[in-house]
Amino acid sequence: MTSSSSYPLTPKQIKTDLLSGLTVALALVPEAVAFAFVAGVNPLVGLYAAFLMGLITALIGGRPGMISGATGAIAVVLVSLVADHGVEYLFATVVLMGLLQILAGIFRLGKFIRLVPHPVMLGFVNGLAVVIFLAQMTQFKEPGTDHYMSGLPLMIMLALVGLTMAVVHFLPKFTSVIPAPLAGILVTAGVVIAFGIDVPRVGDMATIKGGLPQFHIPAVPMFESMDSFLATLKIIFPYALVGAAVGLIESLLTLNLVGEIKGERGGVSQECVAQGTANLVTGFFGGMGGCAMIGQSMINVKSGGRTRLAGITAAVFLLLFIVVASPLIEQIPLAALVGVMFMVVIGTFAWNSFNVMRKVPRVDAFVIVLVTVVTVFEDLAVAVVVGVIVSALAYAWQNASRIHAKTYETPEGAKVYQIQGPLFFGSVEGFLEMFDPATDPSMVIVDFGDSRVADQSALNAIESLAGKYEAQGKEIQLRHLSRDCHQLLKNAGHLMIDSDDDPDYEVATDYSVRTGVLGAGH
Repeated sequence: MTSSSSYPLTPKQIKTDLLSGLTVALALVPEAVAFAFVAGVNPLVGLYAAFLMGLITALIGGRPGMISGATGAIAVVLVSLVADHGVEYLFATVVLMGLLQILAGIFRLGKFIRLVPHPVMLGFVNGLAVVIFLAQMTQFKEPGTDHYMSGLPLMIMLALVGLTMAVVHFLPKFTSVIPAPLAGILVTAGVVIAFGIDVPRVGDMATIKGGLPQFHIPAVPMFESMDSFLATLKIIFPYALVGAAVGLIESLLTLNLVGEIKGERGGVSQECVAQGTANLVTGFFGGMGGCAMIGQSMINVKSGGRTRLAGITAAVFLLLFIVVASPLIEQIPLAALVGVMFMVVIGTFAWNSFNVMRKVPRVDAFVIVLVTVVTVFEDLAVAVVVGVIVSALAYAWQNASRIHAKTYETPEGAKVYQIQGPLFFGSVEGFLEMFDPATDPSMVIVDFGDSRVADQSALNAIESLAGKYEAQGKEIQLRHLSRDCHQLLKNAGHLMIDSDDDPDYEVATDYSVRTGVLGAGH
């Protein structure tokens, strides 16, 4: 794996990052405006969030090349808050959301993203590709209406989208002087402006003209008294908690995806702190908050953007669009931006997953499809949680059936059960069914040398087993248990043999916590 230092700021890389940042900024405008509408706030609230989120995460984020901004995932979480309590409560929520994300980074909670299995990642990528695609469908509506285009306007729109996609696809075969997405936008915009073609443009969504974001303390009754503080916290905390979780999940999965493309790893806790800092600042400057944007991140890295300069450039250009260049940017046809996003969809979707699903276990194939569907119809956070739970249950079920025992008798007449397979909550029942206290000889030895005692349910099962043999007046000896198991069972009054080769591990080792795999070793 390489690090960000592998991409020095050479003159060529600087030029590539600047042009890539310009491309990303152009793509950020309609997205930020659209998500502001989803949240029920002024378009500038979305644009300011895109600028501040993008700038701060570009400066201190865990993965240079990632792009953050106002996102649909956060907008959906906050829409009911705005409708019920107003935009000032949104700003306060974004501040609290940022604080929670900073705490998650400080306490390194982001490491739990490692527990997301690869099938869930595939489903996440495919689901986001579908979501990005569906989000573009709103651009095919007649301006100011809920009716889709038809006839000649639809044909013109599709032709311009096709032109943009053709430029993005074929230009890299001839030159890499200019990022293909930027070239596609410029060519299509040039055709529309030169021939005066009447098609929806950025300005038809809303004006993006505004000034610099101003510092503003959210006007909520939070510090007037303890009662008002608790009342306000009761309103905003649930939204902040869900928003922080959704934002971190989407950001960290995007971080992993960009890391695979760039050949980088790490930066999880740093990205949590960066996202939190960006949301904290955004809330105080009139923004709606956000997180990493997979579509714009893909545009950036596939346009050659590799360093922090690309993200910084995107944010600065976006601010320039708002302050001084809004009349020009508002003339860009939406068809050009739709074409770029369609190419992002094609590049993001894991087409090899269809082949993968034919080769992997059925449960993994099911998880891929499940996460994709839930991402499309619910949201990313729910999809990832559902995918992880299903994968964990499948793993537990598979391991529950792995436990078995080899038996033999010693010359002294004792019966030995040599346990094989992990002993945990899922395999406890099968473990107990292997023994027959009523017919076994007076001495029974249970050898855990090839097993792994993983949790409290396993300890309870061992204690229960020992109790059954003692109730029959028979002696049971337990070998190759960990020291903590020894102590717990001794406290219960049961006998065992302390041998020199007994392992010295905990019930749930740090390794099992880090990897999420119980029974991985002694």
